[in-house]
Amino acid sequence: MNMLVDGEWRTDAYESTDESGAFDRQESRFRDWLDGSVAAAGEAPKSTRFTPEPGRYHLYICRACPWAHRAAMTRRLRGLEEQLSISLVQPERYDQGWEFSEAHPDPLYGYDYLRAVYVDADPEYTGRVTVPVLWDTQSETIVNNESSEIMRMLDTAFDGNEVSLYPADLRAEIDAVVDAIYEPINNGVYRAGFAGTQAAYDRAVDDLFDALDRWDDVLADQRYLAGDGERLTLADLAMFATLIRFDHVYHTHFKCNRRAIHEYPNLWGYTKDLYQTPGIAETVNMDHTTRHYYGSHADINPTRIVATGPDIDFTESHGRDELPGGPPASLVE
Repeated sequence: MNMLVDGEWRTDAYESTDESGAFDRQESRFRDWLDGSVAAAGEAPKSTRFTPEPGRYHLYICRACPWAHRAAMTRRLRGLEEQLSISLVQPERYDQGWEFSEAHPDPLYGYDYLRAVYVDADPEYTGRVTVPVLWDTQSETIVNNESSEIMRMLDTAFDGNEVSLYPADLRAEIDAVVDAIYEPINNGVYRAGFAGTQAAYDRAVDDLFDALDRWDDVLADQRYLAGDGERLTLADLAMFATLIRFDHVYHTHFKCNRRAIHEYPNLWGYTKDLYQTPGIAETVNMDHTTRHYYGSHADINPTRIVATGPDIDFTESHGRDELPGGPPASLVE
């Protein structure tokens, strides 16, 4: 796979699996924080040189990427559109990595490829070029490229609307849920899709569907994942970013075909419920999603033919209104 090595672009430098054939995700490298950010439950707010000023920061995303989608949803639900600008890279990712287009150019520097932003931040950078990227236009560097941390920053550092997705009284539980779903579900679909051996694939699929079965049971009695299940939180955005892509790409492209999400009674209703939450649907682009996965992974899908199904409707009744809770009132007024 492709990555930067000492600031130079290489197309043969990154092995996505370890010796056992298991998918090995590289850790994000830029991990700074905005002033006032809450990193996790029980931790003091992070204090850095990055002040959360309106208009100072920019978010680079791809609509296809679930990790970038987390940040885009947080920005939208917190009402930060006027404070935090955003731009898109193309959904397809080929040998040159994430690229801009005439339809969606780089608004800051006019670069052709996102990797140039990484080199600006660190001319000797070694690592993968990923989205999302939180960029500081004042000091012209990357603040952070780890999605879970960007989500927390957008909710706790900026003055947005009245929505709170990481409330103080639920932070420990939110953190626990985010951690619990990351390896088997969020990363689990990738562990299955990029597995290099049958044994690695079997382990990933078993972990994935054990976790999906468990959370389907949890959601039988509560509307959302954390706390008392009555409040939408960052944990739900983390889960939703995987579930919304599951039936269209992970089920087929990543061979996660033991069961589809629309076959789960509670996970399917939950997915539709979140999709219909005001502000969420506009962050979903299934065309970009399918084009990215089927078109970018030539080692998995060498023909790059994009699958056309399934024919499911995220706008149909979700049937979860009888459960306590619902979207924040400020989103539906």
